[in-house]
Amino acid sequence: MHFFPISGTCCLPLAYLLDCEIEFSCALGHRTVESVGENVVEVKAGDLVVPVVQRNCGECRDCKFKGNACTKFPAASLNAMPRDGSSRFLDKDGQPLHHFLFASSFAEYTVVDVTHLVKISPEVPVDKACLLSCGVTTGVGATMKAAQIEEGSTVAIFGLGTVGLAVAEGARIRGASKIIGIDKNLEKFEIAKKFGVTDFVNPTSCGKDSVSQVIREMTDGGADYCFECVGSTSLIREAFDGSRQGCGKTVILGADLHGSPLSIHPLEILAGKSIMGATLGGIKPKQDIPHLAQKYLKKELRLDGFITHEVSFEEINKAFDLLLQGKSLRCIIWMNR
Repeated sequence: MHFFPISGTCCLPLAYLLDCEIEFSCALGHRTVESVGENVVEVKAGDLVVPVVQRNCGECRDCKFKGNACTKFPAASLNAMPRDGSSRFLDKDGQPLHHFLFASSFAEYTVVDVTHLVKISPEVPVDKACLLSCGVTTGVGATMKAAQIEEGSTVAIFGLGTVGLAVAEGARIRGASKIIGIDKNLEKFEIAKKFGVTDFVNPTSCGKDSVSQVIREMTDGGADYCFECVGSTSLIREAFDGSRQGCGKTVILGADLHGSPLSIHPLEILAGKSIMGATLGGIKPKQDIPHLAQKYLKKELRLDGFITHEVSFEEINKAFDLLLQGKSLRCIIWMNR
């Protein structure tokens, strides 16, 4: 086990959505196979793999057809092995140590169910491969699977963290003509240009106009696609209001942990607007993550810009500080440095 990215964009919101509790103490984290158990034929020792929280068995109805909410096992706990609810970790006193989001990769060795592993090309550098485990895949995947952005479309992105910037990268790849980034942090704007963002809106500088009004003016009636990447019901509403009448699609990628209700008049839906959520961008991990890895190898998908810091495992607290201070996109933690 050599590396993993640290971020807080997707993990706890998923626990909220699944109505699960995170138990402590647990081995955190989101990647070479050391050994395999009985009946495991999909991967072998030495394979480069990406652990993912989103299960993908490839056998249940949901994996075979629409959606990506694998139903092979009940999502009863995010702190244990999915098949039997057991733990494979012990602390120094011999007491059980809980798993975390089925991956628990803040460790030199971990045990992961094969339904949570994706084998990818060994040509992908390990520090880039780990980016495909969560946030980057969520954003890029949402443009390709959930929204299915068409060439020439206009896109508005609320929140320019890793997920939001990954949406911009995906929109760029899909050929969007205008990509609007909305964020209060002005430092994000220069970074966002590298990922294809063409226009910027600072919500604190809109005067009497709402952000949705500004977006409608910039796009001649509303953006074709709006992405909410923060986790705020009020921003979801702004995104919906900023989408185009009759065909605008709003995609929710952030989770409001307060559970605030969202109110939308049914006539707005009847008129053609739509709103949807997308866990991990709506992708099927085993099918789509290898595809994204190939896009990186072909220099179509830019991953390097997401890595802003690298630290050793001994400096893990520094990585958490950078996250809490909003100073990093992805911080790579190396086990062997």
